[in-house]
Amino acid sequence: MKLICFDCDSTLSSVEGIDELARLRGPEAFARVEAMTLDAMNGKIPIESVYGFRLDYIRPTTEDVAAVGRRYVATVEPTAKATIERLVALGWTPIVISGGFRQTIRPLADFLKIGRVEAVDLFFAEDGTYAGFDSTYPATRTGGKAQIIAAIREEFRPERVVMVGDGVSDLETQPVVDLFIGFGGFATRERVKREAAAFVTSLSEVPAVL
Repeated sequence: MKLICFDCDSTLSSVEGIDELARLRGPEAFARVEAMTLDAMNGKIPIESVYGFRLDYIRPTTEDVAAVGRRYVATVEPTAKATIERLVALGWTPIVISGGFRQTIRPLADFLKIGRVEAVDLFFAEDGTYAGFDSTYPATRTGGKAQIIAAIREEFRPERVVMVGDGVSDLETQPVVDLFIGFGGFATRERVKREAAAFVTSLSEVPAVL
């Protein structure tokens, strides 16, 4: 088995899911959350310092989650579907590994025919109101994606593991994968571009890098 792991936000889709949830609360909420997200993605602050705060501030409902799920599909990276189909034909198994939310990402994963989604679960009350998130999940903190990949290696014993992503949280996986490919199609993080073993601006470039 050969595994290719994709980040979701600003990689498989042009948007950041948490920012889109904030957008539903108005421009002020969007600006505040977006600033925190950018600082975390650029490695200026640890993700755990803002992860729970952003959700408590937004308090997303199940309706909000469904709306962002549709937004992900509408903003899919233009070459993602064809690229993943090609990679599957070449013997790669795609997985999504994200610090985002499983419920919002699932529609995009289904659209791209990706079965496995490693992401954070949101919890809701019976009336659909926000009731928290899985704070024990590794992707909610610094170094979490590397932990997820280590667990996946134990589970599947793959011959090769590749990670593709735009953020510093993705770059942190470089020591535990066979190849890390930085992605700058929507946002170029200078540290990621500088330190990544390979760097692309379109997912269509990934098969050639492999």
